[in-house]
Amino acid sequence: MGRTRARDAEHPHARLDHGGEARVIPSEFTSGFELVVDGTPQSHVDLDDPTHLHFEYIVRMGAVIDQLPAGALTAVHLGAGALTIPRYIEATRPGSRQQVIELEAPLVALVREPLPLPRGAAIRLRIGDAREGVHRLPPAIIGSCDLVVSDVFSGAQTPAHLTSIEFYREIAELLGPAGVLLINVADGPGLAFARRQVATIAEVLPEVAILADTQVLKGRRFGNLVIAASAGPLPTEWLPRMLAAGPHPAKIARGAEVTAFVQGARVVTDQDAVASPRPDASLFLR
Repeated sequence: MGRTRARDAEHPHARLDHGGEARVIPSEFTSGFELVVDGTPQSHVDLDDPTHLHFEYIVRMGAVIDQLPAGALTAVHLGAGALTIPRYIEATRPGSRQQVIELEAPLVALVREPLPLPRGAAIRLRIGDAREGVHRLPPAIIGSCDLVVSDVFSGAQTPAHLTSIEFYREIAELLGPAGVLLINVADGPGLAFARRQVATIAEVLPEVAILADTQVLKGRRFGNLVIAASAGPLPTEWLPRMLAAGPHPAKIARGAEVTAFVQGARVVTDQDAVASPRPDASLFLR
């Protein structure tokens, strides 16, 4: 998560279809740029070093991706942001084939002008709703993806229709036998939303791990949890040591810890799905 900033007309900006505003601004605390939507920092990109993953939850996603078998990947990304993870995969696994589905055409146009994609990268951008767009992907992708990343936010919230068991069944069909699904979930104290999300995903893909800051995972403050899921064993052998190294200590919950985490949580359906909690505005001040 990040912070609110003073608006500056000199920075590239665009009015989004849903009525909000997106800006690309220089990062105040590190190299590179940030995409800020309606005051919520959503992505960080360093064109000089695409492997520089500044936001903590993105670092955790990158750590899981690094555990996948060596070589180029076939990947689908739901939600574009500033295309941080697609850039990372292109830099670390050249030759990868990637599809990105993003609802907001103005956001894609805004990002690509000041933050162009690497020349020659096989990254296909598709405009449309993430759930609908999955059904318009090339047939050859179905059942052959090494990785699917779901990181969709409308402003600071994940839309309700992208949280249900019906949705997760649809995107699980993209995965190959050893493919991994990564989901970014934002939640606050108590983690009621996150617990239901994990319970729902586990009904579709039985091997589940949760990566998060220790205080977030204990439900003590608002933050991001990365959920990794697969039909088979997850490649997590080295993750505990990597997460503990920091810069901020994090934890990976697996097995019995995941079972305890979801105890009593109901599976989300299309009929009772709700958007993720909206964080307090003060969260983005620092």
